[in-house]
Amino acid sequence: MNEKEELIKFGKKLVESGLTYAFFGNISVRKGNKILIKKTGAELFELDENSIVEVDIYKESETDKSASVELPVHREIYKNTDSGAVIHAHCPFAVIMSLISENNKIIPIDGEGKYFLNEILILGGESGSEELAKNASCALSKCKGIIVKGHGTFARGKNLRDAFITTAMIENSCKIRYYVDAIKK
Repeated sequence: MNEKEELIKFGKKLVESGLTYAFFGNISVRKGNKILIKKTGAELFELDENSIVEVDIYKESETDKSASVELPVHREIYKNTDSGAVIHAHCPFAVIMSLISENNKIIPIDGEGKYFLNEILILGGESGSEELAKNASCALSKCKGIIVKGHGTFARGKNLRDAFITTAMIENSCKIRYYVDAIKK
């Protein structure tokens, strides 16, 4: 399976798994000094080869205009980590927990979350901004996934499967935490 086919496959998986919906969120893979990334406005569930654009990691170009608004964040993550793939999803429970958390992190209470994630940082920054790009790439140089407050998750991995698993673990840990906290009240 080539890189574009992988992006198409995981775009569908994100929506089918309830980790995001319609065209909200984006995915990318590293291809040498290039990034293959979802075009702005393209629906994750209906990605095809024409809804994926190739841009340079280190140089801006006219092609950037057709890429996802989160391209600056993806670019900084690739520049500052050895990641092979990045997934940004609007995971419902991760967004909820980021809005109600009184700290800048969520501590998982489920076994997998405690073991694999330890803690999930909550960052600020406007969508696609340089501030978010710097904050996310700095945090993701030390961990595999973060939540942007009120917005969604960013996860990185050596490939899309790894980034998808981290995204799913963050959402699962947030969902469990939300329900346990609600039951305790």
